[in-house]
Amino acid sequence: MTSPGRPSGTARTLLLIVAVIVSAEASTFGVLAVLELLDVSSDRVGLGIGATLFLLVVAGGLLWAASRVAVGEAWARSPLVFAQLIQLGLAWNFRGDPAWLAPAIAVPAVVVLACLLAPPVTRALTDDQPV
Repeated sequence: MTSPGRPSGTARTLLLIVAVIVSAEASTFGVLAVLELLDVSSDRVGLGIGATLFLLVVAGGLLWAASRVAVGEAWARSPLVFAQLIQLGLAWNFRGDPAWLAPAIAVPAVVVLACLLAPPVTRALTDDQPV
């Protein structure tokens, strides 16, 4: 679960791209949490508070994982890959109306996945030593 060291070169650039995009995704979840909290009505207080807390936990988890993968901690890649796969499923669910929504959800997920699964990043985040 440890990393062989701070990534450099192409891997570092790709991981910084991941960190920026995932931070934007986390910020979106934070904004949604605030909007949900502002929309809580007296007949659904529990649901509103629960949804707000869930969105804040997701935002915090994404920010934490993005910050850790940016410094080369290999464990952070798995939750980020999982989150992007969920995001692709959401994009598929939102295809159609409005036409811009599905691509707005899918494109960042595809970019993050491409960066996280790129060979330089995989080499930088693995502990395997050549024989």
